[in-house]
Amino acid sequence: MSSRLYDTYKDEIVPAMIKKFGYKNIMEVPKLAKVVVNMGVGEAKENAKVLDSAVGDMEKITGQKAVITKARKSVANFKLREGMPIGCKVTLRGQKMYEFVDRLISLALPRVRDFRGVNANAFDGRGNYALGIREQLIFPEIEYDKIDKTRGMDIIFVTTAKTDEEARELLTLFNMPFEKSGN
Repeated sequence: MSSRLYDTYKDEIVPAMIKKFGYKNIMEVPKLAKVVVNMGVGEAKENAKVLDSAVGDMEKITGQKAVITKARKSVANFKLREGMPIGCKVTLRGQKMYEFVDRLISLALPRVRDFRGVNANAFDGRGNYALGIREQLIFPEIEYDKIDKTRGMDIIFVTTAKTDEEARELLTLFNMPFEKSGN
């Protein structure tokens, strides 16, 4: 069974992108390659239980096992040694990716306090988009009473688009709520 967002992509977004950008082949149309969800947990160097709860939250939100990330270099100012666990990440592809993006856009982002839209300029020049979230409470899977601390996360949308303009159009057609310029 395919997800609702993937069906929308096949049936509506691909023809709209071909019409707008004049692609000759259907394989030229940009698509979501993967979504990476990353949560840095700086307090994990003093208390290992903090990392366990962050990993648990991440797994509830994404529906996939999280990988613990370790420090690549030692930094004396942060009392950080190489190899210490400092965060967790999940890479979503395929149907789980589309399910997560659908939940993010339709359920989670509207629950953000004072939400005016996501930054429309957070593209990296190669067609990828990065989004920062301040608290994990916006996801309906997280129970407010069960969390020990609010944590933020980064969500990176990796697309096959060649330019930022194509990627922006792709995400706009996915109903990504970009903020209106000219406020």
